[in-house]
Amino acid sequence: MKLTVDGPNGPMAAYAYTGGKPFDPALPCVVFIHGALNDHSVWTLLARWFAHHGYGVLAVDLPGHMRSAGPALTRVEDMADWVLALMRAAGVEKAALAGHSMGSLVALEAAARAPERATHLAMLGTCVPMPVPQALLDLSLTDTPAAIDRVVSYSFSTLAAKPSYPSPGVWLRGAARGLMHQVLRSQGDGRLFHTDFWACNQYTHGMEAAAQVRCPASLVLGDYDQMTLPHSAREVAQALKATVHPVPAGHFLMQESPDAVLAALRAALH
Repeated sequence: MKLTVDGPNGPMAAYAYTGGKPFDPALPCVVFIHGALNDHSVWTLLARWFAHHGYGVLAVDLPGHMRSAGPALTRVEDMADWVLALMRAAGVEKAALAGHSMGSLVALEAAARAPERATHLAMLGTCVPMPVPQALLDLSLTDTPAAIDRVVSYSFSTLAAKPSYPSPGVWLRGAARGLMHQVLRSQGDGRLFHTDFWACNQYTHGMEAAAQVRCPASLVLGDYDQMTLPHSAREVAQALKATVHPVPAGHFLMQESPDAVLAALRAALH
């Protein structure tokens, strides 16, 4: 689904995947927000399930990522405003907000900025704050492929998940690495890795945002997550009075433990 969204750089083309069904703004809506150097495709299974079970789905490409025009936004706050503007462009007054990693911070900030427009908040693979080691930020500027390799190596707890989504024999680490390179090349922005991870690192008022959220909240956390350690989410979980759903996975939990994540989101957004 193509939209024109008013953002910090003026009206820009934007893309949202609707889960294989025509988008109907009259249905209960779920907005899925991807993490750093990812795109809407990380939500394919979840987007399709909700779209085929009575929901309107908007799995977005953030500005400067794949099918949404750039430049990429450098602040979580600006991304949150953009998500709210995209909802308006799609004719959506209220929606459940689900985000992974960087996208979880965007969802949190959007729910805080417009509490009357968020029906539910789901934060996957998250912690607040979400600091990024300076060594990784530096590496992203000097050797981006090596930085991607480092992130991927820490984002899965296994070499191969069970033969489920997306299909038997898929190499999860190779697929994740390939997607990140594809997103990096999509608009020729060689600094996109650094931009996204810098935005995570600079977002420091997540706890203040959590205090403004009024909707039911859930956290879906990978038991073996080495990127956003589960214990680092305890404070925000308490502030949100959130239900915590642990799943047997690393940071890229939607790919590694798809059935458990789907079950958790079904419970979170019911």
